[in-house]
Amino acid sequence: MALIIWSAANTFAQTAATDTLKINMQQAEERFLKNNLDLIVQRYNIDEAQAGIITAKLFDNPEFSFGNVLYNPNTKKFFDVSRNGGEYTAQLSQLFLTAGKRNKNIQLAKITAQQAQYQFYDLMRTLKFTLHSDFYKIYFQEQSAQVYRLEITSLSNTLKVFKQQYTKGNIALKEVLRIQSELYSLLSEQNDLLEQIDDTQSEFKLLIRAPAGAYVVADGVAVAKDSDIVRNTPYQHLLDSAYTNRSDLKIARSVVDYNNVNLKLQKAMAVPDVTVQLAYDKQGGYVRDYTSAGLAFSLPFFNRNQGAIKQARLAIDESKAQLQSQQDGIESDVANNYRSALRYETLYANYDPKFKDDFTRLIGEVYKNYEKHNISLLEFLDFYDSFKTNTLQYNNLQLGRVTSLEQLNFVTGTTFFK
Repeated sequence: MALIIWSAANTFAQTAATDTLKINMQQAEERFLKNNLDLIVQRYNIDEAQAGIITAKLFDNPEFSFGNVLYNPNTKKFFDVSRNGGEYTAQLSQLFLTAGKRNKNIQLAKITAQQAQYQFYDLMRTLKFTLHSDFYKIYFQEQSAQVYRLEITSLSNTLKVFKQQYTKGNIALKEVLRIQSELYSLLSEQNDLLEQIDDTQSEFKLLIRAPAGAYVVADGVAVAKDSDIVRNTPYQHLLDSAYTNRSDLKIARSVVDYNNVNLKLQKAMAVPDVTVQLAYDKQGGYVRDYTSAGLAFSLPFFNRNQGAIKQARLAIDESKAQLQSQQDGIESDVANNYRSALRYETLYANYDPKFKDDFTRLIGEVYKNYEKHNISLLEFLDFYDSFKTNTLQYNNLQLGRVTSLEQLNFVTGTTFFK
């Protein structure tokens, strides 16, 4: 049964290899920036917001009205436009905004467009972190998958030999079953890892819009050898960079600016706007061919926009509190991720890089010693398990370390570590 599962997995891997997408980080970023649909949608939002500036700059259109007599009972004519019997009126009016309302609306539109740009960069920051994290996950998960493939292949061959020896009566059944049990356990663990790989692959391919049937191979992954790369970067430098470059913090600041301008606009709304009018009446006035010029504006006796002004003041206080909360959250994020990166750095510095290679060479010697009955079956399997556990731990350590560096880039909004 185990051999059937292993054979099927190999067959699938060979089929999938025809759709392999080998890609490095630079190529992934280029495809991401060009193809990611979330970024494309956000770019449209920027264009829409900038179009709002054009709208805010436009003046109100003048209004023209014309009226003509429907039926003249004296001349018994419909729509009488004759010189002596006709009557019609015309009026032209233009609204003029007062108290700088137009300029304030332009300021609000500009802040909105700026917010759309900040939202774009914040979305890019978030998706880029996911892109980098998935890229490294794909690489190190594949390294771990190779461990399972190596051990499963080796144990599958050992199981074949054991079954042959068992039929000849050279070994006990319990030894065959013990190898078979270990093989089943490895296959189950491998399946769990493959599920994780599929999830990571799926998310990564969506980010760069790669074909759904492709199998991504992370190429050119370089793990920083400097074990003090984080410790040599001052914490205050990271925090200052976060305060300067985090797009979500810029959005919070712009909300305060928006609300301050909006308060000025709401106060200006209490000042009446003026409508200038020109009118003509052929013969309905006290003189024939009557013309007039006039002004129209509301009298602010009752409605002086008191409610909207109060709302605008409250919005300023609310946005200031949200800004402070955002700043506190950023400081907490930088501190937590800095400590985490230092812990990974310490673990990495204490890990012997030769350990993995030495362990790999040793596994061949262990199998030979087991064939010569120099070690027991339990010792043989225990070494296999130790090899797997230590190799996976090393892969997870490297993944955790590069992810912690990417996390620091993410929380500071700056590419400190490459």
